[in-house]
Amino acid sequence: MIEETQNQIQVKRSNPMTLVLLILPLLILGGLIVLFLRTGGGLNLASPVPIESLSVERTVLHPGQFEITVRNTSLEEITIAQVIVNDAFWEFEVSPSPSIPRLGKAVLRINYPWSDYEAYAVRLFTGNAIAFDIEIPVAFTTPQPETSTFLSFALIGLYVGVIPVYLGLLWYPALRQLQRRWMVFLLAVTAGLLVFLGLDTLVEAIEQAALVPGPFQGIGLIGIGTVGTFLLLEAISRREKGLGRSEATQRMSVATLIAVGIGLHNLGEGLAIGAAYSVGEIALGGFLVIGFIIQNITEGVAIIAPVVRDQPKLSKLVVLGLIGGAPAILGAWIGGLSPSPTLAVLFLAIGTGAVFEVVLEIARLIQKDTARQPMPAMVFSGVLGGMLILWVTGLMVK
Repeated sequence: MIEETQNQIQVKRSNPMTLVLLILPLLILGGLIVLFLRTGGGLNLASPVPIESLSVERTVLHPGQFEITVRNTSLEEITIAQVIVNDAFWEFEVSPSPSIPRLGKAVLRINYPWSDYEAYAVRLFTGNAIAFDIEIPVAFTTPQPETSTFLSFALIGLYVGVIPVYLGLLWYPALRQLQRRWMVFLLAVTAGLLVFLGLDTLVEAIEQAALVPGPFQGIGLIGIGTVGTFLLLEAISRREKGLGRSEATQRMSVATLIAVGIGLHNLGEGLAIGAAYSVGEIALGGFLVIGFIIQNITEGVAIIAPVVRDQPKLSKLVVLGLIGGAPAILGAWIGGLSPSPTLAVLFLAIGTGAVFEVVLEIARLIQKDTARQPMPAMVFSGVLGGMLILWVTGLMVK
């Protein structure tokens, strides 16, 4: 009887009619779209003004030349017809072609004798006489991918990411002397730090989403990156627990997740610094670097908080520090040499999802540690204190 039922299920699964029924609605939908495009849905309406949209992806300044990368984000092809620089028509070259298809990309090269630290206004006119303005607030030779440039951006990443995280890890021996109630407080502080970091990263992602070309849907990217990362890390965490690993191993896994979340946050930080530096919008002076060191030193404490009661090997602490701090170097390279709002939004969204999933993991650790002896006051003061720490240190760099 059981075999007979299994055979019936097998026949049902292999029935080709099921496949036809699944595809049929899609075929009908495709036919409706084609019919609408050919007939206009029975409406005889035409737009009196062409609807065109052009997104500026990057502006690179070489000595005596502006190089502007644009993308056509409108529904139809766009043709670049004229260029004005500071109210004067100027000759230009476009590659691969002045006519840019939908979602296509082109590079404009304008030979112009610009001067350092002056502002310039570039206006592009399409074949339909629609204008698009590009502001260059500070003329500054864009750093090129050379060895010295890579080293410079790596040094920035070391200052704002790697060094602060390792300075925070140096508190490990002192934190091991804390009593149990203060360890709970430390975990709560870590949760507060990460909540603040997560909210800060989310806000940065939303701000960057405004710069993403419309068809790429910046807000949608935030949702995909945040929710996808959160659920992926949650699935990995549950799988780790299902393997029956020791509590020390589980706490090390949480510390690793914290390092990953902080690393992604620092990657976004490096992206912003590198992009700003590449166009000369900010001066990366000693005060700014010191401000980031003060703000990010707490990240090292957050990483080691779950494993304070254990005795992890020094090599593991070194790896955790690299995971948390080194992405700032990668972010500075990407932001300084090839800035992309779309990529920045995706990285920031991934960081947001990772940070909030880690907050959930820490909440579970706190719940386990306080199951027999609840400490609501310690948890409340720790979370609030962690958020206030980053808010206060943020006053120095915002």
